[in-house]
Formats: sequence, C-alpha cells, structure tokens
Amino acid sequence: MLLLRSLPAALAASFALAAPATAAPDDDKPPAYQPREHYTKYEYRIPMRDGKRLFTAVYVPKDASRRYPFLMVRTPYSCGPYGVDRDGVKQLAPNEDFLKAGYIFVCQDVRGRFQSEGSFIEMTPHRAVKKTPAEVDESSDTHDSVQWLLDHVPGHNGRVGLWGISYPGFYTAASIIDSHPAIKAASPQAPIGDLFMGDDSYHGGAFMLAANFGFYSFFKPQQTPVLPPRQWPEFDYGTKDGYEFFLQFTNLDAMAVRLGQDGGPNEYFNVQLTHDRYDSFWQSRAILPHLKNIRAAVLTVGGWFDAEDLAGPLGVFRAIGKQSPTTDNRLVMGPWVHGGWVSSPGRSLGRVKFDQPTSEQFQKEVLLPFFEQYLRDVAPKAPIAKATVFETGTNVWRRYDTWPPREAKPRSLYFAAGGRLTFTPPQAGSSAFDSWVSDPAKPVPFIGYTAMGMPQEYMVSDQRFAASRPDVLTYRSEVLDEDLTVVGPITARLFGSTSGTDADWVVKLIDVYPADVEEAPPGPRKRRPRTEDVEAPEEPLGGYQQLVRADPLRGRFRKSFEAPEAMVPGQVEELRVALQDVNHTFRRGHRIMVQVQASWFPLIDRNPQTFVPIRSARPEDFQPATQRLYRAPGQASALELQVLAPR
Repeated sequence: MLLLRSLPAALAASFALAAPATAAPDDDKPPAYQPREHYTKYEYRIPMRDGKRLFTAVYVPKDASRRYPFLMVRTPYSCGPYGVDRDGVKQLAPNEDFLKAGYIFVCQDVRGRFQSEGSFIEMTPHRAVKKTPAEVDESSDTHDSVQWLLDHVPGHNGRVGLWGISYPGFYTAASIIDSHPAIKAASPQAPIGDLFMGDDSYHGGAFMLAANFGFYSFFKPQQTPVLPPRQWPEFDYGTKDGYEFFLQFTNLDAMAVRLGQDGGPNEYFNVQLTHDRYDSFWQSRAILPHLKNIRAAVLTVGGWFDAEDLAGPLGVFRAIGKQSPTTDNRLVMGPWVHGGWVSSPGRSLGRVKFDQPTSEQFQKEVLLPFFEQYLRDVAPKAPIAKATVFETGTNVWRRYDTWPPREAKPRSLYFAAGGRLTFTPPQAGSSAFDSWVSDPAKPVPFIGYTAMGMPQEYMVSDQRFAASRPDVLTYRSEVLDEDLTVVGPITARLFGSTSGTDADWVVKLIDVYPADVEEAPPGPRKRRPRTEDVEAPEEPLGGYQQLVRADPLRGRFRKSFEAPEAMVPGQVEELRVALQDVNHTFRRGHRIMVQVQASWFPLIDRNPQTFVPIRSARPEDFQPATQRLYRAPGQASALELQVLAPR
C-alpha cells in the first residue's frame, strides 16, 4: 500500500513523492528553483455532508495573473508538515515541471487519519446508493471537497485533477466514481484494486507475510486529530535475517502477538488473518466492480516489478474499459518497482538494466502532457497511446491501441521429461510425472541472500539458488534461435497431486541468460542510506536466471476463493495458477525456464500441508508431503502464454 511498503521510514516522509533533490548552485549557474518562492500555503478543515471535517492543505501560486487547475492528492499517510509556515508542496507534485507549470496543489488527510475527523476504514467500501447524509464513501468525500475548493479558493480555472500512488492511488480510483463534473483528469498510480485478489494482502489465497508484517508494524489505528511523531519507531526484529525471524513462530497468531508487543495489538493486521478467504469483508472493499460512470479522463500507471500492487493498475484499467466504455481510459506500465517512476530514475533494478531514464521519459512525455491536456487544453506534442508499455528484454517502449495487443497469439509451453520445456504437447501413450518432497520445516526461500522484509529486487532476482534445490522442479527450453515476446496475462495449467490435504503451488517464469553474456565492468558500489531497499549480491550475469513473473495458488482455493476445500491425498486435479501480465522478450540465445515449488518463504506464509486453519496451526499440523506434477496426454501441465510474432 505504501511506497516502499516494507520500510517503516518511508512513512516518516509522508507519502514521499517529492522530486529529486537539487544540488547546490555554482556561481555560474542560475539559482535552483525554490517552490516556496512561488506558492503560498493555506490550511482548511473542509466539512463533509455528515458534519465531519477533513484536513486539507492548499498551495496556491503567488502569480495571480492567470488561473490554475487544482491537482489533488488524498492520503492516509499524512499531509504534513502541518502549519502554514511549513512548506511541503514538493511532496504534492510528481516532479518539478508540475511546480513550474503552475497548479493549485491540494493534499487531504482521509477520514480518521492524522488531522482529519471521522473513522478510518481500510479500503473504504463504495456505496452505490446513498440515502442519507450519514452514508458516505470516498466518492462523496471527494465530491464535497471539490465543491468546497471551487467555492472558497480563488484563482482556479474550474478544473480538478486527481493523482496518487499506492493507497493514494486507490483513493484516486474511488474518487472518480459518479464524480464531481469539475474532475476532468485522474491518474491512479499503483492503485489497490482488490486486497485479497492479487494486491497487497493475498496472492492466490496465500498470505503475503513479509510485506504485511512489515507494513502493519507501523501502520496502526489512530485517535485523530493527531500529529505524526517526530521520529517513527522501528520494529525490533532482533535479526537481519527475515527467513530466520519468521521461521521461529509456530503460526500466524503467534506473529500477531509478537507484533503487538511493540505498541499493542494492531487490529489491521489481525483483520488480515481473520478474513483468510474471499468473504464479504474483502468483496465489499474491492473497488473494481464499482468503476462505472466515470467522467474524467483516466491514466492508470503501474510497474512491471511492483511487488505490492501489480494487479491493481491492470485491474483498474480493465474494469474501467469494461464498465465505463466511453471513458478516455489509458494505461502506462513501465519497468518500475512500487512508485519507482517518481522515486528512482528507472534505469535499472538490481542486476537488470533498462538502458534509459524511463521515469523521466514517462513524466515528461506522458504524465505532464496528460494533465496539461485535460486541465488546460494544451495539446500534447505526441498523442498518448491507449497502452504505453515498456518491453523488458529488448528495453523498448511500445505503444498499442489495446492491452494486451490484439495481434498476440496463444501458445502453450509444456513440461516434458528430463526437465525440458517445449512447445510440443506430450505424445499419446506416454504417462509420466515429476515429484518432490515439500517440508514446511525447510521452506524454499524467495531470495538467495539474507534480507529483512521484502526487497523490491526480488521481482528480478537470480533464481540459481532455487534451481539447485531438490524441492524445486526446474524445466528449461532449448536455446532460443529467435526473440520470443510474451505479452499479457499468463496462466499455469497444472495437473498435480499431493500426499497431504493442502498444498501451495508456486510457479515462476524465468529468463536464463547465456553463459557468455556481455556485461559492463561493475562500477563502485555506493553506500545506501539506511532507509533504502536492501542491495542484492552482484552475481555475474553469465547464466543469470532472472525472475520474470511468479505467483502462488493455495490448493484449498483451487475451486473457489470463497469456499476452501481440502485436497484428496493422491488425487490428480487441475490447478490453474494465475500469473500477472508481462511484456517481456526472451532474446535469441537465451532460454526460458519454469520452476515449480510448494513454498516461497517468507514472502508468503507457510502452508502446513494439512487442511487446518492456518493462522492457528499447531506444530504437529505442519507435515512433509510428496507433490506430483503430471505431464502426460490429458494431464499435460503447461504454461499458457500470449506471444507476438518476431519483429
């Protein structure tokens, strides 16, 4: 939910969307742009229809010779610094170009957070029908706020834009349903669409343990109004090894107790554990079904390597396209981590290079032109495509009029004998399977190095450490003799069985580099600030096994995420593991690899492999199990892809 969610220090910087710091000016250079010289700050408590007041900071350009559009962020992460004499306008602009262009920047604390009144509800349920003023949601709060701003803040041009990253991205999406007519443009960026179905909380029914534990160690209920602490406390893990830390606990309930020892129980974390299936709690909080009657132009933004909210932007884009078909609806997907398009240059992630400043390209060529077009009628130099997507592997921006591109063709990659991966289905008469033993006491780690929390680099991390484990099945294609571009969603169609009554099925798509790959000599390694993501070891790129996409399916949810059901020991069943979209080219000379395993720790919680309530599982419930993956006609396990013809 939060930019750099696993790092508590990120909250201390509010939602930390400021432009990069500028160096001190030399004598022969013009002085650096100082936003405070150009903006005046005001603070308001805007009344909502139910009488609650929401704190709102407004920064108005000092130049009154023209009128300006509003650009608004709504956040649970604080609109600080508080006080009209304390400036924070840089945090509200995607970059300095927005500041120089001139907007009335607005930041609002959502209900129940920091200086706003009311009760905070995670992922506020949308009310399609509001019969009384007491029935409110994010759409109504935004509507009331926009009307108040139009009535009370001078110097505007009558148009409003909304934007926000992560949780503020959710608020952006929720605010444009049946929206105020003055809202002309909105950019939900890394928005949460459905916490259970593939966003922060659960993937394939498996709990995203490391990220959620880290986040809820500092994101807690508040008695508002309240100011942020001078320094955010850090949770004391007592170790630098996340694998070691989480493995010591009997179950999730024990982890909740440990979390409560630093400042009392956190009901937000406990709720995550209580609702361990797709029940009415999660369904009521999914914003995707409500994205209808949207009047504003929408530019949804996401990152291919967003470890937290990759599903959200793709879901928002698709839901608007289906349910509000007349809306000007566009998508941008770049080679970024969560919020990376404002927090980094976007040239690389770990050992993987993208060879260009992708963040600056997006901000200058797409984001600013989008808002300028709809809030000021400034035509962009080049039309913004329906889908602007970065193609990893080739490191090229692609522009399509649909996503996935309509020219993509379905193909299947089959698992074959000898650890082979092939586009040829198994021949009639063959009957075979591969098997391994999964032991919950020795779960497969999700990274090959020691780290705390969820390093963002894991999304492209080297998988050689896993390929050598006996509890990981590994399949490789032949060396590719031409480029192969995979686009859109991926589904692993597995035929499997287990000797237990539950099992996790984790599928990883991997790009294997040639042994003689050319690489630049490593430069000096900079010492990273304490608040930044952990730095992975610099393994040689020769033979590098780059993770492209991966996700789990918890076996108890193979038929329904609402009604879990035990697996029958030894019974072969079809299991469909949904992997998120990619836009990746496996280059000529590379290989395609798929790994299948039954644990991914501590990225997801441990499955006892017995059909018991996982949060309260006893030590004796955690049992080794033998898993089988079948690859025969009629039971041909395969990866279902969409592929573009070679360019």
